[in-house]
Amino acid sequence: MERRFFLRVTFIITILILLLIIIFNLNQNNKELVEERKKVVQEEVENSNLIKDVEYKSKDSSDNLYILKASEGIIDQNNSNIIYLTSIKAVIELNDYNPIDISSNFGKYNIKTFDTIFSKNVIIKYLDNIIIGEYLEFSLKKNLMTISRNVVFNNNKSSLKADVIEVDIKTKDIKISMYEENKKVNIKSLNKKNGSN
Repeated sequence: MERRFFLRVTFIITILILLLIIIFNLNQNNKELVEERKKVVQEEVENSNLIKDVEYKSKDSSDNLYILKASEGIIDQNNSNIIYLTSIKAVIELNDYNPIDISSNFGKYNIKTFDTIFSKNVIIKYLDNIIIGEYLEFSLKKNLMTISRNVVFNNNKSSLKADVIEVDIKTKDIKISMYEENKKVNIKSLNKKNGSN
């Protein structure tokens, strides 16, 4: 009798242990599934904010046209008016004036105000002028374009290095400056006379 009792108790304990193991494994699998589902949902949210082949066109009060294209954009989750862009190309078509081409690796565009920040490898081309820098703020409302950080201006007549170049889109006025008062804008003439600079 004791032996039967002992076998029954052992059998019940074994079954309980197996049930506990099965329940523990199911719980672990459920936790992993829940974590995996959270990850998939987060990726879906991020992907739902992703836009491929972005293009915006806008005009100012003077009918100047601003065209912005990017390989992709991500809508800011906290402010739906802001889009973070990659591989940007922009064209500013001014009335009775030649277009200005702008490109950069990254940017930030406000679809409400049309203000744009270009960053990393910023290149501005206008006629035979090229301005290179790392950061550009462009505002249609203010008619202002400010390029900064390692700015280099080149054309067929000169080369210039400065900290900041500001361009008034409306008046075409240009302001070139340095951050520190004791530093000067570096200008180099490229006109060749008698084989020398």
